[in-house]
Amino acid sequence: MQRYLTLLLFLILVLGGGLLIGYATLPGAWYASLAKPPFNPPNWIFGPAWTLLYVLIAVAGWRTWLREPTGSAMKVWGVQLVLNFLWSPTFFGARLIGPALVLIVLLLASIVLFIARVWNRDRLSGWLFAPYAAWVAFATLLNASLLWLN
Repeated sequence: MQRYLTLLLFLILVLGGGLLIGYATLPGAWYASLAKPPFNPPNWIFGPAWTLLYVLIAVAGWRTWLREPTGSAMKVWGVQLVLNFLWSPTFFGARLIGPALVLIVLLLASIVLFIARVWNRDRLSGWLFAPYAAWVAFATLLNASLLWLN
């Protein structure tokens, strides 16, 4: 029972935190006015994509916490979550495309590092982060393109 309570807490932290930050920093008119690359996805895709990714991030964090709550993988998981939660306020809130690019590059590196740290002991957690890594790699390219074009 306690395992599932811990899972619920991870879901509340990650999904709840991510959705709150997302709603607090909606793209708005500033983002709409930016020149965008041809591969820029429609705005409606971000909400469903991030909702699914946040669930995967929470489950991977929960599994890692159960195995080794103070281990290096858990620390890397925490770092990636902080970087993730900082990106939207930096990009959309403060409208700082360059610093947001630095954050997202660090985020991508921490995601890859997390996968490497868990891969031999909990491959499922590594796979749970694979779509996240792919999405953030794409978002990094998009962020860099927006910096270049604007």
